[in-house]
Amino acid sequence: MSKNITNEQLFEFMTKIYSDLDGKIGNMNKEIQEGFVEVKNEIKKTSIKIDHEVMPKINALFDGYKQNSDKLGRIEEEVSKHEEIILGRIK
Repeated sequence: MSKNITNEQLFEFMTKIYSDLDGKIGNMNKEIQEGFVEVKNEIKKTSIKIDHEVMPKINALFDGYKQNSDKLGRIEEEVSKHEEIILGRIK
């Protein structure tokens, strides 16, 4: 660039730079919004998958745990009865 730049040339240059930056910022905003929409859709898909695929399996596991716990409780009661009978015979 030469040292003899007129105000009009400087104004045109600054206007061009501003226009380019404004366009780039607009594109960046658009891409960011599209990215947010994609992330939101993926979160929704993941949430639906968790609700329909994972939660039933977790509930089944908890049900199995409860059944085992109940069964162990009944076994413990029976063992206690037999212990009392055995201890009564020993004495």
